[in-house]
Amino acid sequence: MKALVINCTLKKSPETSNTEALFRTVTEHLEKDGVEVDVVRAVDLDIAPGVVSEAVREGDAWPGVHEKILASEILVIASPTWLGQPSSVAKRVLERMDAMLSETDDDGRPVAYNRVAGVVVTGNEDGAHHVISEITGGLQDIGYTIPGQAWTYWNQGPGPGPSFLEGGSGHDWSRRTGRAMAANLLGVAQALAARPLGPPPE
Repeated sequence: MKALVINCTLKKSPETSNTEALFRTVTEHLEKDGVEVDVVRAVDLDIAPGVVSEAVREGDAWPGVHEKILASEILVIASPTWLGQPSSVAKRVLERMDAMLSETDDDGRPVAYNRVAGVVVTGNEDGAHHVISEITGGLQDIGYTIPGQAWTYWNQGPGPGPSFLEGGSGHDWSRRTGRAMAANLLGVAQALAARPLGPPPE
């Protein structure tokens, strides 16, 4: 089984990403259970604006990301919180994934059927639940299955505070919920692999 994490940090490689530090809690648990994990840091790529899976212009990197999405049974969108919102990078990713609404497999199923998804959020401000709702809502529209509690976040509440890597309270909780997220994603992905959803009724 394969998992893809799309890290929607605003920081280009090799800058340290608090979002990556938290999602590694999830991926380490998946890898222990034999899942092959791939990571894309979207800000490192030239992803053009648009709502199609094909290249919008020369150099558009989205088609390669789309291929990785379709090769994975598990998808994790990881985003920082800014002004209580998902990052602009996360919104760009979701906009491009909008095209998947009309894409089907050979059996007429939406291509996101029988795939699971979850969300990781970091930020030293409030808004994590809003970000989780925004991202999971879009993924459900596309056809992903969202298992219960398929999320973890680092959130220091209203006002400024330390980032995930700077310490503070809540690390154990964030890591524990990350491990639960990984277990729930894998469990539901395995269940769908054993008893896949069919195409929607006509």
